[in-house]
Amino acid sequence: MIMKYLDPKADLTFKKIFGNHPKRLISLLNALLPLSEEEQIQEIKYLPTELVPQLEGGKNTIVDVLCTDVRGRKFCVEMQMEWSDAFQQRVLFNASKLYVSQAKKGGKYSELQPVYSLNLINDIFAHDTPDFIHNYRIVHDKDSNKVIEGLHFTFIELPKFTPHSIADKRMMVLWLRFLTEINSNTKEIPSDLLNDPEIGKAVEELEISGFSDAELRAYDKFWDSVSIERTLIDDSYQKGMEKGRAEGIEEGMNQRSIEIGRKMLANGMDEASVMDMTGLTAEEIKLLKAEM
Repeated sequence: MIMKYLDPKADLTFKKIFGNHPKRLISLLNALLPLSEEEQIQEIKYLPTELVPQLEGGKNTIVDVLCTDVRGRKFCVEMQMEWSDAFQQRVLFNASKLYVSQAKKGGKYSELQPVYSLNLINDIFAHDTPDFIHNYRIVHDKDSNKVIEGLHFTFIELPKFTPHSIADKRMMVLWLRFLTEINSNTKEIPSDLLNDPEIGKAVEELEISGFSDAELRAYDKFWDSVSIERTLIDDSYQKGMEKGRAEGIEEGMNQRSIEIGRKMLANGMDEASVMDMTGLTAEEIKLLKAEM
């Protein structure tokens, strides 16, 4: 079977679709973030996706898409294939760093603008609820109407989404269908996706004919890495369960990170990305490279 389209969730395609198309990214953000009519985004400017630490010795991280709007609000978008506690902590770290980075010498705290973190997860992490959209703010523990503004987090579990899950948000349904229905097996695109101007253009960019041989190899390598990581996660979890002890689970997870790191380095992935995705230190990465 000959592929006609690539999956938009892959690192290569996701960044191609949303990394340099302001109107398209605005459409996605307005559709998926819990913004009121007055809070809708009108215009954005892209920012460098490398978040440089403010403190010496801090950790750099690379996000998929980062932008700011005319009000000064910051929007951080991540596509994640596997859920982990480490990813959750990285999301918190990145959003906090974005918020703090606005502070200027002599400036007022009242001038700081909100940071919105949109995280699309191709995995299920909240097994105790059918809800697939999870919005977080800083709220009072007894009165959720009392809110400290500044940090907003949205996590979307893509595998839980079905079109009938949402009745009144047309653009949310269309964008989530775009992300979940199109893959390497797709032959025909539904007309209601093609009829939306921005989604229609995004579909065109998924056509395999628009990618070079090098890009297609990178695309395949990405899915190989995802498959390896998923297998190692399953194996490590099973080992931990067999041992029946918390130490066994912790040991298994640490071994998983090492094995994933080794595979990623072997596949030519850069050290910064390996550190970011596995939680391994620079020293541990050096040891792995020395073994290769």
